[in-house]
Amino acid sequence: MTTLTISGGRLIDPAQGIDNLLDLFIQNGKIVGIGKPPKGFKAKTVISARHLIVSPGLVELSARLREPGLEQKASIGTEVEAAACGGITTLCYPPDTDPVIDTPAVMELIQKRAQKEGKAHLVILGALTQGLKGESLSEILALKTAGCVGVTNAWEPVVDLEFLRRAYQYAATFHLKIFIQPEDVFLSRRGSVHEGSVSARLGLIGIPSIAETIALATHLEVIRETGISAHFGRLSSGESIRLIQKARQAGLPITADVAVHQLHLTEAAVEGFNAFARVKPPFRLEADRKRLRKGVAGGVIQAICSDHQPHDFAAKTLPFEQTEPGLSGLETLLPLALDLYHQKEMSLSEVLACLTHKPAEILGIAAGHLAVGMPADICIFDPNASWQVDASSFKSAGHNTPFEGWKVKGQVKMTLFEGKVVHMHM
Repeated sequence: MTTLTISGGRLIDPAQGIDNLLDLFIQNGKIVGIGKPPKGFKAKTVISARHLIVSPGLVELSARLREPGLEQKASIGTEVEAAACGGITTLCYPPDTDPVIDTPAVMELIQKRAQKEGKAHLVILGALTQGLKGESLSEILALKTAGCVGVTNAWEPVVDLEFLRRAYQYAATFHLKIFIQPEDVFLSRRGSVHEGSVSARLGLIGIPSIAETIALATHLEVIRETGISAHFGRLSSGESIRLIQKARQAGLPITADVAVHQLHLTEAAVEGFNAFARVKPPFRLEADRKRLRKGVAGGVIQAICSDHQPHDFAAKTLPFEQTEPGLSGLETLLPLALDLYHQKEMSLSEVLACLTHKPAEILGIAAGHLAVGMPADICIFDPNASWQVDASSFKSAGHNTPFEGWKVKGQVKMTLFEGKVVHMHM
């Protein structure tokens, strides 16, 4: 029998409204006591968390681990190790792999690989359409039966709105949530950065903000028509916040998230043709950045994610418009999110809620909190520890980050997955 006590830490569990100095008691990988051990409990191991925060393991809403199909960029093995380094114990897997996750067989392949690593839970989104081509439905019922938590067409468009409406109606019959990355393909297909002064100065084709807002408004109308529960991911436009807020006030069953890098950078980050700052959707204006932060602080946006996309060196060293969008973000998610706390825009518990139980609720999974009986998935961190981002030290196989050299506050000291220490930096 494995028994463990985490002692002396400030336990913050936003889902249960806990924020206090409390010990945590673990037995056989599960939490068996908070503040008080169960009768007869004797810890074989004691971990001191004095002066540290003890929180649920973080829940990441969008992580592309590149397997199967792009193992030259990364693998499930390298990226779950990076997740552990970042205090993340649950990762949501989009279906745009190769092959696409449009059958239970591909799901099972990924799940077996994750179980072999034993460092994080993987929850999977199935493809809404076969091959993500937007032409015919995938095996939605079979995917749900196999364990997928929702369906999405990722960044691939479904141009035929009548087909989209029927697809949403079909998914709704099985009570599957739709995950949407809103972008109009015709307004964005040739662009690589935000359409504005920087794109004009660099001579790059831009993607206007309305590429997001028009698509978002269209999906909202289809959601209104079909009644399906939906989640909008990786918003970048301040106007999107207004549309989401208005729709939620009208009673639409929707939620939204933002990638943490959008809370820090603007279109100026691509100056000098900096391909490490090429992301999708692109960084926009300072006004958008501020409205996104207010959207998180005000609860219009429920969750913060890393939108992790590791790339090999070649993918970021071509001429700018030929480079691939995306950044490696698992290991910087927590400190970048904690900036909202350090800037006094949110409490520590409020920030952690956006990284733990709120994304878990969006996914409809039992994770992101520390109740008795739950798996002991835990992040222990120092919110005030300063460190400098050095991509060469990333556990991720992708070293592509626009935050190289940044000084950030908030460092993960230990991560436990099902009661087992999978990362330690004490």
